[in-house]
Amino acid sequence: MTHATYATVLRPEARVPARLYDLAMIAAGSVLVTLTAQVSVLLPFTPVPITGQTFGVLLVGALLGSVRGGLALLFYLAEGVAGLPVFAGGAAGPVYLLGPTGGYLLAFIPAAMLVGFLAERGWDRRFFTTFSAMIAGTAVIFAGGLAWLSVFAPEGQLLSMGLLPFLTGAAIKIVAAALILPLGWKLPWLDGR
Repeated sequence: MTHATYATVLRPEARVPARLYDLAMIAAGSVLVTLTAQVSVLLPFTPVPITGQTFGVLLVGALLGSVRGGLALLFYLAEGVAGLPVFAGGAAGPVYLLGPTGGYLLAFIPAAMLVGFLAERGWDRRFFTTFSAMIAGTAVIFAGGLAWLSVFAPEGQLLSMGLLPFLTGAAIKIVAAALILPLGWKLPWLDGR
């Protein structure tokens, strides 16, 4: 059974053409990820920074759904490749995707699509299912990131450079999303949809 996402429910009745609304939501999703990417802390032992970016990716997927969410992240990456300073710490350019963090960035698209797909099935309505969807999306990001980072990481240091330092932050982001998203559905204008 397919459920509505936040973006679907909040669409103004007939005042805004569907395609224009979708474009606005995709652009807004890209802006959200850009803003969360600027919350960035560099670590001295890894080229991968701690950012709020993955939180933005997971929220965009849940809020917009699989198609809009995936397109928002594709748009975000295209902006960065085109030279707009949207990546962590204001970085930009095609070389950034080829660097050590490129796998994480490319994994944003399937992660948002997966979380969006699960949200379309109502997984964003309760704490446990939202928590599970966020874990699944985070796992996709780590899998893509670690696969690409393995090209750059010295022998035996992959997990200490690309996973272990980020688990606590990932857990905080997952719990935050699992608390926030189900609460939104209890708001009077969304309740029961």
